[in-house]
Amino acid sequence: MSEGTTTKSRVVIVGGGPAGLMLSHLLAQRGIDNVVIEKRDHDAIYNTHRAGILEQQAVKMLTDTGIDGRVLTVGDEHDGIDLRFNGESHLLHFPDLVDATVTLYAQNEVFFDLAAARKRDGGDVRYECDVTELLDVESDHPGVRYQDKDGMTHEVRGDFLVAADGSRSFCRRQVPEGKYSEFTMRYPFAWFGILCEAPKSAPELIYANSEHGFALISQRSETVQRMYFQCDPEENVDNWSEDRIWAELQRRVDGPDGFQLKTGPIFDKSVLQFRSFVREPLRYGNMFLVGDAGHTVPPTGAKGLNLAFADVKVLFEALDTFYGSGSAKNVGLLDAYSDTALKRVWKAQNFSYWMTSMMHTRNDITPFEKKRALGELETITGSRYGRQYLAESYTGWPHGSTS
Repeated sequence: MSEGTTTKSRVVIVGGGPAGLMLSHLLAQRGIDNVVIEKRDHDAIYNTHRAGILEQQAVKMLTDTGIDGRVLTVGDEHDGIDLRFNGESHLLHFPDLVDATVTLYAQNEVFFDLAAARKRDGGDVRYECDVTELLDVESDHPGVRYQDKDGMTHEVRGDFLVAADGSRSFCRRQVPEGKYSEFTMRYPFAWFGILCEAPKSAPELIYANSEHGFALISQRSETVQRMYFQCDPEENVDNWSEDRIWAELQRRVDGPDGFQLKTGPIFDKSVLQFRSFVREPLRYGNMFLVGDAGHTVPPTGAKGLNLAFADVKVLFEALDTFYGSGSAKNVGLLDAYSDTALKRVWKAQNFSYWMTSMMHTRNDITPFEKKRALGELETITGSRYGRQYLAESYTGWPHGSTS
């Protein structure tokens, strides 16, 4: 193993996905130098297909800070969602309910835009670099040691570390036992997801509760669609032919209105595992956890990337205040970061758990529970206040607001 360089920077960010790059971008705009270290290469991240439903606040973070405006030209703004149960559709129109919309824009496209902006602005983003050790995290000069693609070992030191390295976070695993608490909820089902070449089946996303299980009829573009159906976590995609997949999706949206999915060739199949997870606190020494490194949610509530961006905004404002104050003693917002971010995290966990529980059907569900869930859906769709609650939670609370 060969020894390489030692670099100093104010903020060292581990993880070059959307959360890490957004923080890097915001810091650079305020003249706060930073280094981003990412294990994967650019193309590997871009070619990892993950859905993306962005709240208005997330869209504003992209458009108001000088990121390329593709989210407005390529992204697909949506006015609501369709809750379907008992074979009938119930449209929730967000602008009417809460004066908000959401934008369908795949997460890998968000990464692409942020990576391009960092390259355009001369950002120090180091791909294909594997962090192997955290250094002096509880000191005033924490750092990391990493190995580049050529086997050279390098060191970066800064004032603060940021762990933005995803749900399998290396950084998070280095925090000593006894210094944190973890809260986890595992679900007895997963999502079988497909990408297909087909036109849109409906103007808005369809969230379908059926006796056969949940289905989500989502979208990717005018010609490529994303769809999911509830399945066993151990399901093998190789056991499912195209005909069988389409038949299963169709029976979960069947109803007296005769609604029919628009089908086409399927070119990607996967099983999406999910859980609810929170690490507390979101800080250890001078290392801060953001996004999936600190918490994950089931995808039903469309909160994952939006939560990560909310974390980034809270941490950025704390760092900006710290460096802009001219006083090393101004650490109030940094000290409050974990508590501030976690308030929103737990609101999102509640909403995601509620949506997941309401829309899915467990294998061991009792007749009473099944009828109760339908009663809940009737209550939500039959009340303007119920529709407003779901719409407000889905489109997102204002950044900085925990009320």
